[in-house]
Amino acid sequence: MLQILKLTVSGLPQEWLTLEEAVLHYATGQVLWEAGMEIAILHGGHNAISGMRSEVRVNSIIGVTGMGKVNPFDIVPSLSNSKLFQRDRGICGYCGDQFSVSALEREHIVPLSRGGRDAWMNVVASCRPCNQRKRARLPEEAGMPLIYAPYVPSLWEDMILRNRTILSDQMAFLAANLPRGSRLHG
Repeated sequence: MLQILKLTVSGLPQEWLTLEEAVLHYATGQVLWEAGMEIAILHGGHNAISGMRSEVRVNSIIGVTGMGKVNPFDIVPSLSNSKLFQRDRGICGYCGDQFSVSALEREHIVPLSRGGRDAWMNVVASCRPCNQRKRARLPEEAGMPLIYAPYVPSLWEDMILRNRTILSDQMAFLAANLPRGSRLHG
C-alpha cells in the first residue's frame, strides 16, 4: 500500500499516512511544503462560480504545520519482531548466519526470567537452534558471545523499519538522516 511520509515543518519524521489522510492535510491547509515526487492527482467537484474542477496533487513527502514537541533523540520506538529482524538484517546474533523471518525468534540477552527487559538493548534476532541452546542463560554462561551489539533505532531508522513499501525518494530522504553506524545503510 502506497504511503506518504509526514514530517514536521522542520523535517522530523512523524508517521506514514494513507493517501486519504494526506489529502485531509492538503484540504485543511496544513501542508506547508512538499518534497519527493508527485504520486497522485485527485479530482473533486466543479466550482459553482468558476466552473473549474478542484484537484489535489499529492507528493510522497509532506511537511505539515505544528512543531512536533518531541526531541528525536528521546524517542524510543516500539519493539516488534518484524522491526527487530529488519534491524538485525535477519542475522542470528550468535551464529552469524542469515535466516528468513519465519526461522527467527526474539532472543533476550539477559533472560526475562533473570530480570532482563523486553527492550531494544536486550534483544537480538536469533535462529531457533541458537535460542534453544542458550536457554535461560547469559551469553557468557552458554559460551555464546554476541557477534553484534544491539541498539535502539533512531527516529529515521524506525520510519524505515515501519514501512514495507518505501518509495525511492522517501528512502533517500530517510537514509540521508541515518546515524553513521546504522545497519540500515546500503
